[in-house]
Amino acid sequence: MTHPESLNPDMYGTPERVAKLRELAAKRQDSMTIVLENVHDPHNVSAVLRSCDATGVLNVHCVYTGHQKFPDLGRKSSASAWKWVNLIKHRSIEECYSALRQTGKRIYTTHLDSDATELYAVDFTQPTAIVFGNEHHGVSDEARTFADGNMRIPQLGIVQSLNISVACAVTLFEAMRQRLHAGMYNQPQLSDTAMNQQIVAWLRDNK
Repeated sequence: MTHPESLNPDMYGTPERVAKLRELAAKRQDSMTIVLENVHDPHNVSAVLRSCDATGVLNVHCVYTGHQKFPDLGRKSSASAWKWVNLIKHRSIEECYSALRQTGKRIYTTHLDSDATELYAVDFTQPTAIVFGNEHHGVSDEARTFADGNMRIPQLGIVQSLNISVACAVTLFEAMRQRLHAGMYNQPQLSDTAMNQQIVAWLRDNK
C-alpha cells in the first residue's frame, strides 16, 4: 500500500499538505453517515455535502432507483465539498441498507409521523445512518418500513417542513454537538490503513 509520506511532493503536494490532510482524516466520523434517496436537485445535494464536510462525515450513500440519476453537481455548485466526501451509490434501498448494516449502523428515516422520535432524543454517539428523501415525496414507504426508526425535527411554526439541505444541516450539527461532548473527534475512527488510503485518494483527486 502507498503511504502519503512516500508520494512525490511535486505530484501530490508538500509535507505540510499531507499533514493537514492527516489531521482532517483523523476527525472523520466513519460511524455517522447520511443517505440521500432520489434527491435530484444538485443544489440540495451540494448543500448536504457541505454540511457533511463541515461536521466530519466521510461517506454519503446515494440511492437512485428506477430512472432516477445522480445529479450533475458541476464543479462550483458544492464549493468543492464533493472532493472531500466519499459518494457511495446504490440502485435500491435494500442494497443500501444491507451495506449500512454490515457496518453496524442503526438506520433512521426522516418523516413527520406522529410517533417519530424527536431529533434531540436520538443518541447520535452510536453508529448511525440518517435517510433523507426526495424533495417532493420524502422518504419512500420501503425506506421507512425497513429502517430501525424514524425521527423528526421539532418545529413550532405552521409549515411543518424544512428544505432537505436545511434539515440535514440541523441534524448533522446536533450529531456533532453530541459527538464533541463525548470526545469522539479526539481519536481517529479510521484504521491507519484506511486513513492512509483516504489521504492518498484526496491527494490524487485534488492535485
